[in-house]
Amino acid sequence: MKPTVLLCHKCGVNKRFHHPNTLPVWLRTALGRSLMEAECECLKHMLAGFFGPVALQISETGLCSFVHYSDAAFCYMASMDPGGTAEDGAIDVYCIPEQLPFETKSVGLVILPHVLEFSDYPHQILREVERILVPEGALVVLGFNPVSLWGLSRLFRSNRMPWNGRFSTLGRLKDWLQLLNFELTAGHMIYHKPPVQSERIRRRLEFLEHAGDRWWPLGAAVYAAAARKREVGITPIQPDWKRKSRLSPGLAKPVAKVRCASYGRTHSS
Repeated sequence: MKPTVLLCHKCGVNKRFHHPNTLPVWLRTALGRSLMEAECECLKHMLAGFFGPVALQISETGLCSFVHYSDAAFCYMASMDPGGTAEDGAIDVYCIPEQLPFETKSVGLVILPHVLEFSDYPHQILREVERILVPEGALVVLGFNPVSLWGLSRLFRSNRMPWNGRFSTLGRLKDWLQLLNFELTAGHMIYHKPPVQSERIRRRLEFLEHAGDRWWPLGAAVYAAAARKREVGITPIQPDWKRKSRLSPGLAKPVAKVRCASYGRTHSS
């Protein structure tokens, strides 16, 4: 049985999410499951080559355990809902993303699926992730793309999940990461179909997945951004220890030695 860690926190901090616990409910709809299947397929390829010691996924309950797609020695699922469970596994850690119960530089991979857009403190979450990541550690962020058909739907569904979140563009996310010494290494766009609940209509619009990758690659519903934590190494400068001259201060140092045959001794000139 896997151990579970419960992190206590103040009640005021726990109110940071808009419409809490509604994202897992939406993911159980036909549209939510269709989107999550596409995300799982994408992250299978993105995380296949990761061979770190510890991998961590921070998300609400109900999402797929993307972290298990990596080849890390230890994979942990962290949730913000103490009463929930993962879609395909147990929760290992209950915590809040602004105060992660992990040691500094102890995690090799962190996955944030749809966490930043539903938090009032996305910058603090990224700072905590930067703290626990080892140098050259990896970060994968899944976020809803506002420059898409899904983003335009916010004009009519702003009070419904998931359109009630604060969608951030990929460019803004890149700026946030650069401030924390992250470098984007890969990116994928997921789900080019419009947000319709009807499965019959979605099957008819399946051609948009292939056309979207070619004609409007940046107009997908979700982006998956991978970044590396860069830490500039400091090379210590060794002190140049020189033997102290025995000459009195101000005297010039000898530059050459000439042997005098008549005296059989060496003179400096």
